[in-house]
Amino acid sequence: MNLRKVLIFAIAALAAVLLAFALVKGVRLFTGTTSAPGGAVVATAGAAIGGPLTLTDSGGKRVTDADFRGRYVLIYFGYTFCPDVCPTELQAMGRALDLLGPAGEKIVPVFISVDPARDTPETLGKYVRAFHPRMIGLSGSDDDIARAAKAFRVYYRLGRPSAPGAKDYLVDHTSFIYLMGPDGKLAVLLRGGAGAEAIAQGIRSVLP
Repeated sequence: MNLRKVLIFAIAALAAVLLAFALVKGVRLFTGTTSAPGGAVVATAGAAIGGPLTLTDSGGKRVTDADFRGRYVLIYFGYTFCPDVCPTELQAMGRALDLLGPAGEKIVPVFISVDPARDTPETLGKYVRAFHPRMIGLSGSDDDIARAAKAFRVYYRLGRPSAPGAKDYLVDHTSFIYLMGPDGKLAVLLRGGAGAEAIAQGIRSVLP
């Protein structure tokens, strides 16, 4: 057997082992109408994502993760000044809830800002209502956001403004959609760009 065949055999064997491990761990792959890389939406159950958080809603009320216990929560991290990615993802989330019909009422859509300096409670309230009437906008202090981002493995970095004090900067951030279960643990993880149909499909996969 030549080296090429040995390598192919080894890779195939490793893939089989990883697939078996994934199935045991409850990792599921979904395909559907999606623009996500590779045409797949990844749904993961049981990953160590999420945890205690304390933020502020658009009405100025402090909200913790305990306030969502007993309900499914669909979460996206971004910022209201985002030129294209965030509006696209939030629109897809809102559309997915509509596609679910009555089952969509079981889901609480949440947008968490990583740009609290510009995303005031009033700004967030107006912004999220444009995507779904039940969507909740959350922000907080820099420390509040940093803790929430760490809990959800979210990367974000503020860009440089055009001049000192200017508010025209962009924010680099990861783009994932998280469906948290009634127990506060991750139920489904969806790549950004999945699209409404794929998001709805992922949600249906875990609803009772």
